[in-house]
Amino acid sequence: LLGFSPVFSPLFSPSPGSLVQAALNQPSSLSANVGETVKITCSGSYSNYGWFQQKVPGSGPVTVIYSNDKRPEGIPSRFSGSKSGSTATLTITGVQAEDEAVYFCGGDDSSSGAARCHRAMGK
Repeated sequence: LLGFSPVFSPLFSPSPGSLVQAALNQPSSLSANVGETVKITCSGSYSNYGWFQQKVPGSGPVTVIYSNDKRPEGIPSRFSGSKSGSTATLTITGVQAEDEAVYFCGGDDSSSGAARCHRAMGK
């Protein structure tokens, strides 16, 4: 059984003074068995969202989804992203034990240049 405890916290803002608090909604806990589907949502007022995976604390995160639904080369096809209205969703279809990690949701608004990153889920 894989356990996920979502914790949201602002990590950075490249444009101090213009930061707008994002409205985020996330279940208080998530759990899944290997092979099941996990969905993680992130809500805010951004044009584009990305999802980042950090397996080891202190290590650099790996981009698993960028521009809402694009998957970088080398990322397994079980990772997919979507956006509907103001909500972005990361879906892991057929979750594997090695997918247990901290996931970050990042958003940027191309019109304002503001960006925000949040710790979206972790074990």
